[in-house]
Amino acid sequence: MSTRVDTEDIASTRSERVLAVVLVVFLLIGSGWFYVKIDDWVGGSRAWEYSAAEQRSIDAAETAEDRAWRAEEERDTALTDLELARENLSLAIEQDQPTESLSETFEEAQTEYAEARAEATTARSRADAAQQAADAARETYDDRARGKDGRYWIVALLRLLFVGALVGGSLRLITVQRARESRYLTLGLSAVAASTLTAVWFAGDYITDYIDVLELGPLVLSVLGAGATVVAFVALQRYLARRVPRSRVRKGECPFCGFPVRGDGPHCEGCGREVVGECGACSSPRRVGSPHCAVCGHD
Repeated sequence: MSTRVDTEDIASTRSERVLAVVLVVFLLIGSGWFYVKIDDWVGGSRAWEYSAAEQRSIDAAETAEDRAWRAEEERDTALTDLELARENLSLAIEQDQPTESLSETFEEAQTEYAEARAEATTARSRADAAQQAADAARETYDDRARGKDGRYWIVALLRLLFVGALVGGSLRLITVQRARESRYLTLGLSAVAASTLTAVWFAGDYITDYIDVLELGPLVLSVLGAGATVVAFVALQRYLARRVPRSRVRKGECPFCGFPVRGDGPHCEGCGREVVGECGACSSPRRVGSPHCAVCGHD
């Protein structure tokens, strides 16, 4: 008789769970570093960045446009003051009132408006010239990006292969561990968690290039989360359907409800279902859920 204890029957300790979380963190650090470095090695994002000179041209255009806008605002304000001074002077002349101070105000307003208009004209000319330089920088950037956008997809493909290898390798690891009933299954689950989070990072990194997360983010999250939950639930049920009955039979329990089986009766005293059936090979009595027949050894 084997005295080996099934891995599923051994509860993980708190220390094991803490170490598993720590392992997930360190695995994420390593996978994240490699994920980012793929882009640095291939140079996929450099084609999508402005050079220092191009960025200076664009910044200069924005600064010049802001100065031109402020100068035009000052010009419009000076024009309003000039028109008001002209109306006050005209009204004083019509009413035969003293006009000396109003004339001085009108002349000052004329001078200020002329200066503001000249300043606005100069600022607008500079802004137009800076905008032409910025447009030329953007065209240079577009030409460079169109010539090197293949790197972007190479990086995406390499990252996809990397994430696929992580997920596939971690799932293969826990499959082997379950088959061998290894006590290190918790570490395998840590690898699955880390690879899954890396896959979510990859999906978010590239899906957001084509989907407005602020607009469709909750919907996408809901659909993906619900789908993943359903898949995980179905996989869990299939696993439990294979594992739980055998584990209960080893303990002398009903494979359906877990109630202790007493005597050789064909029915469970807890749920009433049959716990003894016929072997499909030799027709001998065989406990439901047992991996092999005790008479012929058929599985």
